[in-house]
Amino acid sequence: MTTAVPRPDQSGPSQPLRVALLGGGTVGGSVARMLLEQADDLEQRIGRRLEIVGIAVRRAGRDRSDLGVDASLFTTDAAELVTRADIVVELIGGIEPARGLILSAMEHGASVVTANKALLAKDGASLHTAASEHGVDLYYEASVAGAIPILRPIRDSLAGDSINRIIGIVNGTTNFVLDAMDTTGAGLFETVERAQALGYAEADPTADVEGFDAAAKAAILSSLAFHSRVSTEDVHREGITGVGARDIQAAQDMGCTVKLLAICEKVETPHGTGISARVHPAMIPLTHPLASVREAYNAVFVEAEAAGDLMFYGQGAGGDPTASAVLGDIVAVARTRVTGGRGPGASSYANLPVLSMGEAITRYHVSLDVEDRSGVLAAVATKFAEHDVSIETVRQQVVTDEEGAPRAMLIIVTHAATDAALSATVDGLAQLDAVNEVTSVMRVEGN
Repeated sequence: MTTAVPRPDQSGPSQPLRVALLGGGTVGGSVARMLLEQADDLEQRIGRRLEIVGIAVRRAGRDRSDLGVDASLFTTDAAELVTRADIVVELIGGIEPARGLILSAMEHGASVVTANKALLAKDGASLHTAASEHGVDLYYEASVAGAIPILRPIRDSLAGDSINRIIGIVNGTTNFVLDAMDTTGAGLFETVERAQALGYAEADPTADVEGFDAAAKAAILSSLAFHSRVSTEDVHREGITGVGARDIQAAQDMGCTVKLLAICEKVETPHGTGISARVHPAMIPLTHPLASVREAYNAVFVEAEAAGDLMFYGQGAGGDPTASAVLGDIVAVARTRVTGGRGPGASSYANLPVLSMGEAITRYHVSLDVEDRSGVLAAVATKFAEHDVSIETVRQQVVTDEEGAPRAMLIIVTHAATDAALSATVDGLAQLDAVNEVTSVMRVEGN
């Protein structure tokens, strides 16, 4: 396959760069407003003026006077709009028609800025291929963690380094919910309802609470960090709907808090290096920087070979914060069009395999309701040994049931092992006669 030579702009050097916006919602409206309000400053930074030539919306008749945009710029014909722009900004989300519009824009010589995490995680490889074939840019900083600059630092600032691990809180809704459960003692579903009332959660919060949103972002982060192609289907996903008061209390008892984490890391296996990409709730110690990320904020913790530990923190959603990231990409794309050439594209030279969840290395916190009699601890320890899982700490609490009979709780934290071995251990524990119930199982990260 040959790579196309970047196309020169159709207009002369004194003419504005034409910007088409696909989507006039919360983020699209903020982008349009910022482009107009900052027009003079942006022209100085870029060397050419940016001109909005159209905003594609679903319903043209809606009142959008608050944006300060000429009403004649709104159109429902997105397919036509992308054929007459130098830069197309896609903010409609979803797979189609977004994918078709992006590909059409590239075919007509436009560079593309998008915040579409679902599309990038599912089909980013073909979009990057199309951008290369047509000699245009594809930028998507706003697709992960809103206003937080994380993709460009990974792609550019750390281009000379080797990233070993990324662990992040990349969904503000779930962080708000888990933080409220931790600080107020409220239950999961009432906290989700509160998040909806405050505008942190959608009417249908499934994409957030079931981890779909975070999984798409984990795929994008893994692809960039490890120079390999990782899609949403490669990411192990667990949401927070199984997190209850017992888990929150168990975390507090051991000096931890519960977060929904996106974890992307290189793992050494007997067959070589692979990628572990996973999203699930986990306990992290209060001493870890991510433990202090409160409410709807996002944070991404990067562990690099030479640079060491880096943390990026800020607002992960919202109109203006996300628009800030979009606008930064617009400026970057515009500068390359003015100076000639292309910005950096995707790199997948490493082509590392994505490992199954069973091959991931993690630790478990396990709470067991057991009979209060001799020999129980030995039987439990034997079950761990059978699966070659080492116990780090064990603590016993004596409680009484509803009838006043003595019962014991065993709280066990393991050393690191494969998730398959840990899961098999828990399954084995549940079969022991001395174990009444496995009351809580949660992974432990961040040590």
